[in-house]
Order: sequence, then structure tokens, then C-alpha cells
Amino acid sequence: MRSTTGTGLVVLATLLAACGGDAGRESVEGDLSGSIQIDGSSTVYPITEAVAEEFMAETGGDVRVTVGVSGTGGGFKRFCSGETEISNASRPIKDSESEQCEAAGVEPVELTIAHDGISVIAHPDNTFVDCLTVEELNAIWRPGSTVQRWSDVRPNFPNQQIKLYGAGTDSGTFDYFTEAINGEEDASRSDYTASEDDNTLVQGVAGDPGSLGYFGYAYYVENRDKLKLLGVDSGSGCVQPSPETIRGGTYTPLSRPVYIYVARSALERPEVRAFVDFYLEHGGELSSAVGYVALEDSAYANARARLNAAAPADAAPAPAAPAGEANPGDGA
Repeated sequence: MRSTTGTGLVVLATLLAACGGDAGRESVEGDLSGSIQIDGSSTVYPITEAVAEEFMAETGGDVRVTVGVSGTGGGFKRFCSGETEISNASRPIKDSESEQCEAAGVEPVELTIAHDGISVIAHPDNTFVDCLTVEELNAIWRPGSTVQRWSDVRPNFPNQQIKLYGAGTDSGTFDYFTEAINGEEDASRSDYTASEDDNTLVQGVAGDPGSLGYFGYAYYVENRDKLKLLGVDSGSGCVQPSPETIRGGTYTPLSRPVYIYVARSALERPEVRAFVDFYLEHGGELSSAVGYVALEDSAYANARARLNAAAPADAAPAPAAPAGEANPGDGA
């Protein structure tokens, strides 16, 4: 298990215990068995892995849930070929990916599960930068950028080489960041250390005094003792990502929803349907526990309504949403 899930599991166990010793088990009913394959975004990985660990504990190990990290794009490749039942995604599915799924007879059901704020990070020994403007980030990351040293960003910055770390091209974070900062999806300089695994990026930034990187907010929260969080100025002043600024949308332009996609046909399997129900029931607590930002209650109700509408008619119903909250539609 990756380090980002450890604290979350302890916190979730405490939350469930506070609600009563059988609170978690009440949401997993019946005899379940089998296996569930999940792959995709490393940003969403901490949430899904923690939910998977708790779900497997609640089912006594009779359901095996395996969660991989191949990036959002890599996850959709496996999902649309029928290799996985669920795909983690830090961006919406692309039209080209939907077409691949359709050609293979896979019908994706999109469920929004949390908020994230892509975080801009420096080494903790960096004392000269606390905030970068969107224009400066564009100058650093755009295709053909000639920025090689910190003094190329601002003349008063030291003449120190910048070592860049960022998402790999199969990552949804790469797609989102490049569009938000460079104005075009996938438009980026290529001379940087790239990875679809945010833990690799954390290690790179933490080990290099001249570093600058970007990755999911939860990976900063889990490693805040060895990273420096920067603010981003999109024209209204410097704002750092936090649960309040991410949920409220003031951390712009790098706040975003994150998703899981479920194959509609897989919902015919009781263990898959039970897992997704469990995810929507406990995903809010778990998102917060591992460093992301939970959706509003109404958004989880919307996700339940979408799941109920998409599930095969003979599939078990999802847990009922609280009265007055269920309005069909997108989750966030």
C-alpha cells in the first residue's frame, strides 16, 4: 500500500467506530465474493485504495480489490478494452476514449467523487519564492520554453538551475495542467522529469533544492514536512490550495473534480455494485482523510441517482440518499 493511504485508513476506521461498531458493515450486505480490477489516475489512487482496503475488511477478504496506477489515460486504455471494471480518472473521459469504449461494448458510468487542487511545489529550502503567477508558470512550462534558471523567471531570483518535475503524458493531471496553464491540452515542454506516479514526483522535488513540480494536493498533505507549497496568482492575488479554496473555487485555475468510471455491465455483478455503493457512502470521509476535499452532500446524492439510473434493472439498489438531497445530474 502507498504511504498516502495509511493515515486515511486509520482516520476512516475512527470515523466508522464513532458512528457505531457496525456502521461500516451495515453498508455491505449479503454474501459477496470475487475480484474487482481498478486502474488509472495516481491522483485518485489514495481515495480508491483506502476504500478498497476498508471494503475488503468489511467483506472478510472474500472480495479482492486490486488498484493499479497507470495514469488516467493508461487506465482508460485498460478499461475500454474490458480489462478493468472501474477506472480512476483525474479528468473527464475524452471523446476518443469514449469511442474506444463504445467499439468494445463498454458503457462508462461517470461518478464524481471528490475535489482536488493541483499543487505547485518547491523544495523546502527555497526561501525566495512563495507564489508564482499563471503567466510565470506558462513561461516555465510552455512548449519551447527557454527558462532554465530561476533568474529567468524573475531577475531578482537566484541564478540557480530549475529542475522540473511533473505529470507524465498518460496522466489526467498532465492534461488538466497543460490546458489550464498553457492554454492547450498536452502542450508542454518535454525536458522535465515526468511520471504518472505522484510519489515519484514527491521524491524528486524533495531531493532537489532547485526543484519545481506539480501534482495532486493529497500528496503535498501527506509529505508537507519535506515540501514547500506555493501559491498561484491568476489575477486576483496569491492563493494557496486548501480545502476551503479548492471547494470554493478561489484556487484558480487548478481546482478540479476527480472521478471514478464504472462499466455499466460490471454493475450486474453484486460485488461490483456493493463496492461502488460503499464508495459513495464512505468516499466523503475518506477523501478528507487522505488529503482531498469531499463533495457537498447533494453531489454524492446526485452520484447515487446517476448510479441508480445507469445500473441494470435487476441489480441491487444503491443505499437511499437522505431526504431532499437526491437530484439526478452530475456530481460536481
